[in-house]
Amino acid sequence: MIYNQQELLHMMRHYLILILIWCSGVLSAQENLSLQEAIAIGLRNNYQVQIAERNLEIAENSNDWGLAGRYPLINATLNINNNYNNNNNPASFFPQIQSLSSAVVPGIDATWTLYNGSRIRLTKQQLEEQERLGQSNLQIIVENTIQRIILAYYQALVQEEQLRVRAEVLRLSRDRLNYSNVRQEFGQAATFDVLQSQDAYLNDSTSYLIQLNTHENALRDLNLAMGLDQLDARYNLTDALELEIQNYALEDLKAQMISNNRTLQNLFINREIARFGTRLEETRMLPAINLRIGLTDNIGYNIFSTAVSVSGDERNFGGIRTNALNLFGGITATHTLLDWGVRRRSIQNARLREVTAQIGIEDQKRTLFTQLENTFATYNTQKQLVALTNQLVQNAQRSLNIAGERFDSGLINVFDYRTVQLSYISAIQSRLNAILNLKNTETEMLRLTGVLVR
Repeated sequence: MIYNQQELLHMMRHYLILILIWCSGVLSAQENLSLQEAIAIGLRNNYQVQIAERNLEIAENSNDWGLAGRYPLINATLNINNNYNNNNNPASFFPQIQSLSSAVVPGIDATWTLYNGSRIRLTKQQLEEQERLGQSNLQIIVENTIQRIILAYYQALVQEEQLRVRAEVLRLSRDRLNYSNVRQEFGQAATFDVLQSQDAYLNDSTSYLIQLNTHENALRDLNLAMGLDQLDARYNLTDALELEIQNYALEDLKAQMISNNRTLQNLFINREIARFGTRLEETRMLPAINLRIGLTDNIGYNIFSTAVSVSGDERNFGGIRTNALNLFGGITATHTLLDWGVRRRSIQNARLREVTAQIGIEDQKRTLFTQLENTFATYNTQKQLVALTNQLVQNAQRSLNIAGERFDSGLINVFDYRTVQLSYISAIQSRLNAILNLKNTETEMLRLTGVLVR
């Protein structure tokens, strides 16, 4: 079915009225959402954050002197022994002796390491570094989550502002179309001018619908960044799009990055873990001294029967209960004399891992410094772009107002007015993109310097 332009115009108006009614209903039911609230929701719902928190709990539980081996190991033992003995010796006065014995031996023993080359202290220090590593890993995931939410939030704000601009331009096009129709009725406007006004209105209506869909997609991306299962949830974003532009010093940013960058801190921690690993391997070259003490109680029951060689009588002596209490203690020293170079090679490998960790730090520093300088330069350029686009929007707004007055007075035609209108739209888009790019760059710069999370 083919529609003429008047029918298309009527249908477009009808759809836009329905969309505006729907939007007004949605906006009235929306809850306010600030950026900080969005970040809080996202951190609660992010699965990677939850996994990192559990891993940190594991590291905290493992950071204990008991796991490092500082305290004695105490064991309770219980042995149950049953023996049957049949002894035949014709040359003996008792040529045959049979015995059945049962014994229950409960006991308790403790082993305590007195010396192993400071291995216990080094192990505890290594566990502390593992806990620090868990905290740093959690901070990295939190940083990435916050950065993603910030970018999604401001993207939604930009698309919302774009939608507002499209709605404003659409209103202007509708007013111009109505004005052209009125002028045509009084013979002051040709049909060609009315058709051009209708084309402008249809194009702006199409752009509005496309922008509405883009805005909806941005809100879904925000819900996804916040970890919500209900992606169609809508909010009234309360933070302003206007930015408070900061002036940063590159040297200060570098110092902050060295002190706070999470990735770099991870490498520092891994270097410390490697250093403790080397020292732990070196302790294997030293002797180990252990103290062992214990107590056992042998509770037995024995049954004897004998056959006497002279008379050939067999006698059963019945059962005898026994009890033996044993207390023992001693010190054991062990030292490996020959292991065919196993310990020496382990120490060499540990030292190589330590050197590798240091090389990784230097390489990461070089990469981070390059990223920071590039981001800093981009940020300064984007600050200038924001200032320029602000002036461009002001000029475009004034031009649009003047063009509207001249169009109403018949001093310019619809083509001239449309050109000014499109320039205004382009200026607004350039400004919004400049603001979004500036916010994205500033967020990345804060992440690199480790101050995005405090």
